[in-house]
Amino acid sequence: MKTVDIYTDGACSGNPGVGGYCAILIYNKVEKIVSGREENTTNNRMELLAVIKGLEALKERCKVNIYSDSQYVVDAFNQNWISAWGASGWKTAGKKPVKNPDLWQKLLELTAMHNVTFIKVKGHADNEYNNRCDKIAVEEYKKTDI
Repeated sequence: MKTVDIYTDGACSGNPGVGGYCAILIYNKVEKIVSGREENTTNNRMELLAVIKGLEALKERCKVNIYSDSQYVVDAFNQNWISAWGASGWKTAGKKPVKNPDLWQKLLELTAMHNVTFIKVKGHADNEYNNRCDKIAVEEYKKTDI
């Protein structure tokens, strides 16, 4: 099974506002960049969409290391919140509706197709790929030619 590293980041100007996302996939030292933007979105949606778009770019079942600076995304899987949310009808421990259930459900589908590990990286620090993702995500939301 191939091992692919995926670095992700999302950015938003305003919350809600215009957002951008980026995923950099790395396999055998070859990189593929997936990025885009959305209107009227949130930072958390962009963080989730970056991971989704990265996983959607895979053409076969892989071992995947996802590197994200989003504690929300990483903890949802590493702390098993996602399973609890799904079991409770997409409600938080405080019985409130989980935000972005459409993206969480899509992400669950995609992670089931691969062997995925989520790894937290410090944002805006010394991780080259996280910094590149952030730069591309910001460039995406700043585009005006759409």
